[in-house]
Amino acid sequence: MSTKKKHSGKSLHRQWSKDVTDGMERAAGRAMLHAVGFTAADFQKSQVGIASTWSQVTPCNIHIDRLARRAAEGVAAAGGKPVIFNTITISDGISMGTQGMRYSLVSREIIADSIESVVGCEAFDGLVAIGGCDKNMPGCLIAMARLNRPAVFVYGGTIKPGCHHGKPVDIVSVFEAVGQKARGEISGKELAAIEGCAIPGAGSCGGMYTANTMASAIEALGMSLPNSGAQNAVSAAKTRDCREAGRAVMEMIRRGIRPSDILTREAFLNAIALVMAMGGSTNAVLHLLAIAHSANVKLELDDFTRIAARTPVLADLKPSGKHVMSALVSIGGTAPLMKLLIEEGLMNGDLLTVTGQTMRQNLKNIRPYPKGQTIIRPLSDPIKPTGHLVIMRGNLAPEGAVAKISGHEGLQFSGRAKVFESEETALAAILQGQVKKGHVVVIRNEGPKGGPGMREMLSPTSAIMGRGLGRDVALITDGRFSGGSHGFVVGHISPEAAVGGPIALVRNGDPIVIDAEKRTITLAIPAAELKRRRAAWRQPPPKETRGALAKYARQVGSASFGAVTD
Repeated sequence: MSTKKKHSGKSLHRQWSKDVTDGMERAAGRAMLHAVGFTAADFQKSQVGIASTWSQVTPCNIHIDRLARRAAEGVAAAGGKPVIFNTITISDGISMGTQGMRYSLVSREIIADSIESVVGCEAFDGLVAIGGCDKNMPGCLIAMARLNRPAVFVYGGTIKPGCHHGKPVDIVSVFEAVGQKARGEISGKELAAIEGCAIPGAGSCGGMYTANTMASAIEALGMSLPNSGAQNAVSAAKTRDCREAGRAVMEMIRRGIRPSDILTREAFLNAIALVMAMGGSTNAVLHLLAIAHSANVKLELDDFTRIAARTPVLADLKPSGKHVMSALVSIGGTAPLMKLLIEEGLMNGDLLTVTGQTMRQNLKNIRPYPKGQTIIRPLSDPIKPTGHLVIMRGNLAPEGAVAKISGHEGLQFSGRAKVFESEETALAAILQGQVKKGHVVVIRNEGPKGGPGMREMLSPTSAIMGRGLGRDVALITDGRFSGGSHGFVVGHISPEAAVGGPIALVRNGDPIVIDAEKRTITLAIPAAELKRRRAAWRQPPPKETRGALAKYARQVGSASFGAVTD
């Protein structure tokens, strides 16, 4: 039975734009619009904002100005008036491991606020948003949910891999090569060679990292066109996707379809199922919770556990697997997988999407993957029979934590704590060989408030892998992980250290037990000792007192609820 919300079906043609264009008193506003290219006839058209995240900051977004123009062409061809505007993006890959990375998650909120501000102020009747990197994608969706005007999301597309010694390489290859160099396994010349060829052009990081994960999740939510989440950044398919998105938003305006008709609880469960099947990033937990919050949909950590219990991992994609995203694109993208999951009852195909049709209708003519391909495994032979994203609780994470357990690391880990107060000190110790077999690396004061900004621990996790310790060392943190992180890692530990969570009380040498089967993370010390430490704990002063980071730290909530600021 369909669980989609009923929409009014009443056209939203000029529902909002008439407030800035109609009547004698709006003459000054019309005069300004004439100056940016409006004709008298344009004032009778639906106005559609095209939110472009173009920037020279990162290869993920370097091409999005061109894509925005194609989306505008689609709007115009369908009888609307497109207006392109920009919002920011930052680069996780460039800032990773630096203090600048504290702005990464903060940028999600800035992007959402900025899109909401422009669309709300300029009274656009619809929105097409084009994102290409980790945080601008959920930022776009948060804004769409808040505004609740006809909207379509377009993914900028995945990068094609580089090639080193005949093998595909990407950004994570570079991070792991740093650990290999520290171990003495490769030379500085070899590191430079990998660095020089890993990023060959435009597009988002090429594995099942956060950008490709969120693109897939947004498609499963029904907020982008079929296979928008699985296209190469530079391709005719992506150009068509943008033009069709422009046409689609105009059809949504005509039919009165809003995001609230699409972003139902069942749609979020669909998104979780696809993320599990594709072996997606832990960041999907954080971002889906935040988008659901903005859409007034009840979603919680335990929903991820329930979906994981019935959804196998089928995609053999990096970082835990072998293939890059462009290889999946070459065999048909995500659409055949979504059709399979619907047929097997693992996704609900009867939910409305931005096409105005249901997911099942969208995928009706999609053909199965070609025989002999090894990227998407059959349900009868999954990579892992249940989902890889494991929600853990215990005396070390009473509000929850998120682990990424692909199956390669094992299901349990017991070791002694090696405590660090920041990512930088942990990375230095790993590279210098101070982290040994049997250690549980504890990186704290990196949570949403404590960072502030909840940095991703890709540099430490990659260094651990590069030094050959992936099976012998665990890493836990109140920060986050990049989609490129793998190994025995547990993040989002809540409450975080900055507010007195138990992770603030861990000491060097404490025994820690992580059990993915029982979904527990335990600081194995007497309850009386934990109570004594808690009584002695004092909250540290904020690291920032002014500016964006300080405002974020004051407003942001727990990671277990999506680290939202509103």
